[in-house]
Amino acid sequence: MAEKGGEKLLCQNKKAYHDYFIEETHEAGIALEGTEVKSLRLGKGNLKDSYVLVEEGQAYLHNTHISAYPFAHQFNHEPERVRKLLLHKNEIRRLTGKTHERGYTLVPLKMYLKRGKVKVEIGLAKGKTQYDKRESLKKRSADREIEKDMKGPKGRY
Repeated sequence: MAEKGGEKLLCQNKKAYHDYFIEETHEAGIALEGTEVKSLRLGKGNLKDSYVLVEEGQAYLHNTHISAYPFAHQFNHEPERVRKLLLHKNEIRRLTGKTHERGYTLVPLKMYLKRGKVKVEIGLAKGKTQYDKRESLKKRSADREIEKDMKGPKGRY
């Protein structure tokens, strides 16, 4: 996996950037079992359809799949269990207030190691319509074309 600035990327949710406009991001710790951390280090995590819910003043990560660690046998974890996110009370209150506004939700964007601890980057997101998704794809392909033209012809000189 990629390593940048002391952070090792474990898994990321590319679908979230396609389906949502990400307005803010927050870093949160996550309560994991030992076999889950070992499995994540092997790259066996998946954030594709996961989301964050705030229940009774606590933030929880739902639908995240972390595959079973192959060497743990009977002491393994449940792959799709609900995991608690570690955020300050003020952050949780603020994010709860934002999510009660129409159209906002909390989605995990990536999971990474930072100084030996697993962190989750969650984003405050607003859903895109089908039209917005097509516009994003058009803009991205146009930017690629411009970048390609700026480099110029290769191998002619």
